[in-house]
Amino acid sequence: MVQLYNLHPFGSQQVVPCKLEPDRFCGGGRDALFVAAGCKVEAFAVAGQELCQPRCAFSTLGRVLRLAYSEAGDYLVAIEEKNKATFLRAYVNWRNKRTENSRVCIRMIGHNVEGPFSKAFRDQMYIIEMPLSEAPLCISCCPVKGDLLVGCTNKLVLFSLKYQIINEEFSLLDFERSLIIHIDNITPVEVSFCVGYVAVMSDLEVLIVKLESGPKNGERVHHHPHKTNNRIRRTEEGISNEISQLESDDFVICQKPLELLGEKSEQSGLSVTLESTGLADEKRKYSHFQHLLYRRFAPDISSYVLSDDIKLHSLQLLPIYQTGSLTSDGKNLSQEKELLSLFCFFSLPHVGYLYMVVKSVELMSVYQYPEKSQQAVLTPQFLHVITSNNLQCFTVRCSAAAAREEDPYMDTTLKACPPVSMDVCALRIQLFIGLKAICHFKNHIILLTKAEPEAIPERRQSPKRLLSRKDTSVKIKIPPVAEAGWNLYIVNTISPVQLYKEMVDYSNTYKTVKTQSCIHLLSEAHLLVRAALMDASQLEPGEKAELLEAFKESCGHLGDCYSRLDSQHSHLTLPYYKMSGLSMAEVLARTDWTVEDGLQKYERGLIFYINHSLYENLDEELNEELAAKVVQMFYVAEPKQVPHILCSPSMKNINPLTAMSYLRKLDTSGFSSILVTLTKAAVALKMGDLDMHRNEMKSHSEMKLVCGFILEPRLLIQQRKGQIVPTELALHLKETQPGLLVASVLGLQKNNKIGIEEADSFFKDEDTIPQLLVDFWEAQLVACLPDVVLQELFFKLTSQYIWRLSKRQPPDTTPLRTSEDLINACSHYGLIYPWVHVVISSDSLADKNYTEDLSKLQSLICGPSFDIASIIPFLEPLSEDTIAGLSVHVLCRTRLKEYEQCIDILLERCPEAVIPYANHELKEENRTLWWKKLLPELCQRIKCGGEKYQLYLSSLKETLSIVAVELELKDFMNVLPEDGTATFFLPYLLYCSRKKPLT
Repeated sequence: MVQLYNLHPFGSQQVVPCKLEPDRFCGGGRDALFVAAGCKVEAFAVAGQELCQPRCAFSTLGRVLRLAYSEAGDYLVAIEEKNKATFLRAYVNWRNKRTENSRVCIRMIGHNVEGPFSKAFRDQMYIIEMPLSEAPLCISCCPVKGDLLVGCTNKLVLFSLKYQIINEEFSLLDFERSLIIHIDNITPVEVSFCVGYVAVMSDLEVLIVKLESGPKNGERVHHHPHKTNNRIRRTEEGISNEISQLESDDFVICQKPLELLGEKSEQSGLSVTLESTGLADEKRKYSHFQHLLYRRFAPDISSYVLSDDIKLHSLQLLPIYQTGSLTSDGKNLSQEKELLSLFCFFSLPHVGYLYMVVKSVELMSVYQYPEKSQQAVLTPQFLHVITSNNLQCFTVRCSAAAAREEDPYMDTTLKACPPVSMDVCALRIQLFIGLKAICHFKNHIILLTKAEPEAIPERRQSPKRLLSRKDTSVKIKIPPVAEAGWNLYIVNTISPVQLYKEMVDYSNTYKTVKTQSCIHLLSEAHLLVRAALMDASQLEPGEKAELLEAFKESCGHLGDCYSRLDSQHSHLTLPYYKMSGLSMAEVLARTDWTVEDGLQKYERGLIFYINHSLYENLDEELNEELAAKVVQMFYVAEPKQVPHILCSPSMKNINPLTAMSYLRKLDTSGFSSILVTLTKAAVALKMGDLDMHRNEMKSHSEMKLVCGFILEPRLLIQQRKGQIVPTELALHLKETQPGLLVASVLGLQKNNKIGIEEADSFFKDEDTIPQLLVDFWEAQLVACLPDVVLQELFFKLTSQYIWRLSKRQPPDTTPLRTSEDLINACSHYGLIYPWVHVVISSDSLADKNYTEDLSKLQSLICGPSFDIASIIPFLEPLSEDTIAGLSVHVLCRTRLKEYEQCIDILLERCPEAVIPYANHELKEENRTLWWKKLLPELCQRIKCGGEKYQLYLSSLKETLSIVAVELELKDFMNVLPEDGTATFFLPYLLYCSRKKPLT
């Protein structure tokens, strides 16, 4: 369905001062308009709204049949006819044509220019002749690279644009015949070419292929022009022979309409093969192709006579470029042009078709014309169609499709764009008498009109005479003196911002009625501005800023529309308001708060927007009045959301009495829940009513309270300016119920409501690490959270334990768990080795304030998961001079299997722990250390005497007992010291000699 609006996209109009009736005309570039009449081409400069001045004129070889301009290379190419022969010529450097009689250089394609002639080519216009084996029928220039595609019967010839480098300062434009595309059974009427995409059209067929460079699927591709699609071609030939036979019997056979997309278009029956003819660089050397689209139409046979007018026209490939992502400040990330999306348009007399052909091939829009069309041109903003007496302007969906190609996050809660499937509309039908042709460039539409003289009957016949004649047809005769009047007009389209404003004003007529018409028109206005912004490189800075402002304003208008509608698309309120840049307070100020019939109704779109906005931690605080209105709105529309709404940082300024009154209403309405309880507790704390706070907190078990905090984390944590900060309730729990606070934050982390770093920052003070954070780390280990990196958590805990032990710094609060609790509850905390207790008990002056930290550290080192090597560098602050430090160092060395060093340290510092150490550690493959290390060391130290003599002596006796059991008599005697007293060792020798018979 096409909607019709009577808007004004066309602005000023001026007449092109050409002298002869134009045969062909085209425009392009910054300001160029070319008009071909007879054997002459006139070039005009189009600048501003009211100025079209002749620039130069030059003669052609013959009458111009086709004309095209390429902005890349700034050249004009023409198909010319002379003496029934056609020629293809390119006019280069035409801007230097001073006068009509100025000298012109002519050269053949690919002809190398010698040095003496280079200066002449630089300073004057030159013509490049491009000979072809077949007559050229149609031409197209690539808008990006300037390559030229020429259509001939059953084939297309591609000329690559290149430059001959004459010297460092000057290069000469040239072409190279690089590729021939053979297409059997089709005679091109129009062709279009854009960065490797080829569209070719006959009277009733359209074919689109994509040329590709490089080997196909990693292999070299060989094309055999006469071997492709043989089966299909044979079938087509059979059909063709059958049709010829039937037609000879006065039958007309029409093939049925057909549309084939993507790979299916290979089944079209058209044989397409490539023949490489040039030496172009690898990036532009096409070796294979991909089928994209084939469409065939059937002629209209509703009347007895086939009309020659039922033919396709106006084939066009329209590129849309990506010039960098659009940012809020209007800056682009990149200014380099890159093809973002490509569209193909072609038309029948009464219907136009617009396809998107990049990534996926799909029909986007179908245009139904109210009258028979003659020609059409597609632009990123509009489709302009001419009939015999009307210039029609239709909207297009190119910018909507390109926006989705450009941004993968389109159509989410962040961004939105009107859908491609939205109905197209006619903005204007402008009367022009005798329209014949149209072209477009920049914001100019060029129209050729030709008013035909009125048809006059030869003479009036009386009714009686007419009845008596066998042939009653009226003969028409054009008086020879009456000549057709013609004009070439430049119609300037108004600026996108001006038309946008008119659309917005027009939409106000629908504003009071909640219909889709308002959204449709505002969506058209939005797409108009979006399309203008997509090619930002063509905009002046002031114009771009104006467009950006209009873009944001249009998003605000669309947000208003969707907020008023209770429809399936009401969720679009959120992304459009976000894109508008409006604050929540500004959006609420646009809301209609009037009450109808004593009831206030709030639509889903507005509720959806406010709910999401309050969840997104915006650094915006509503004033007391707006906050009260928001709570009242949700109490009416979604009462279950009221506790969540009150926990938002944006609602900080709400009056606590107002908040409490709504919470109590929820209680009486049967919405009593743990969330209501916790929210009431938080509000009571804000009011300073500690009794009410305590009563609310006591009304549920700790487990239920934790579940409540998981349901609404903002009761404990809020984000302000990117930082996680504890709420007033969290600070109060830190003092009164630290266990509940730790359990709640742990629950948030388990449920992915808070990250690891955020949780740490929640407990951390400015300069120190409080005991509550250590309690939280210990709780993380006990809970075995899957997303926690164990070694990182071990490092945090051991670093803190070591720091406290080295500084003799007691915890600032009583730890929630003792070392015994952790050992019993967590597998990562291991049982402390027995010899460690012996070492610690040797220090009678141990400070009870830090024994828990020491036990926890020792337990972690004794655990199965701890990576000992990672902590060694951090043990330096913990001196071995203290018993605590000694126990930790020896533990770490033991875990690293440095048993001999540990024995030396213990013999020196704590002999009473040597035997317990050996009993626990010197087992299996380390058993030999009893007699190879411990026995010799003890014997040596006994010889030296000293105050530890008795300790060494008792240790030696225990060692001898173990060794006597482990070794044979001969081996035992070998390990005994040679200078020992026989009576001392005799009991052990006797035991060793008797143990074999005993066993």
